[in-house]
Amino acid sequence: MAPRILLARHGQTEWSLSGKHTGRTDIPLLEEGRRGAKLLGERLHRAPWDGLPDVAVRTSPLVRAKETCELAGFGDRAADWDALMEIDYGAYEGMTPAEIKADRPDWLIWRDGVPEGETLAQVTQRVDGVIEEVRAGGQDVLVFAHGHILRSLCARWLGEDISFGARIRLDPTSLSVLGWAYGAPAIERWNDTGHLG
Repeated sequence: MAPRILLARHGQTEWSLSGKHTGRTDIPLLEEGRRGAKLLGERLHRAPWDGLPDVAVRTSPLVRAKETCELAGFGDRAADWDALMEIDYGAYEGMTPAEIKADRPDWLIWRDGVPEGETLAQVTQRVDGVIEEVRAGGQDVLVFAHGHILRSLCARWLGEDISFGARIRLDPTSLSVLGWAYGAPAIERWNDTGHLG
């Protein structure tokens, strides 16, 4: 069977709660985020997941992703993967969409990118590398990472332009699965937060 990617977005942080763009700033989880990470871990250690014994585990090196991974019970199996870091938002780091749109009313990150940060082409190249490595690796991979990079990963998994990420919402501590249908890349599960009750 062709390898899949299981996506776990990190738990809630102060900045994700307020809508601030959190790229490379190392923000810790809120208590709500820690609770969500534990609930996600409990879910993944029950049937049908059973702890995912044959799955490789990778995490963004940023603390909010690593802590989510650890609290979910996968820290001892996880390896850091720099390619899973959140997008570098450059001059827009720490700003909300409303603050950005005060100067650029028609701005959309998925179309316009960010000044002084990572370009959409660079993000595309980065997630394409992740996909290539997973598909070549021959085993499912569970990744703990961030909202925009995971949405970008989904878009490219499906063979879509990165701008497709604008159409797929992803909540903190959600579980998603990128797999296959009829031999083609497909979304098997998306933005599943059922474990949060």
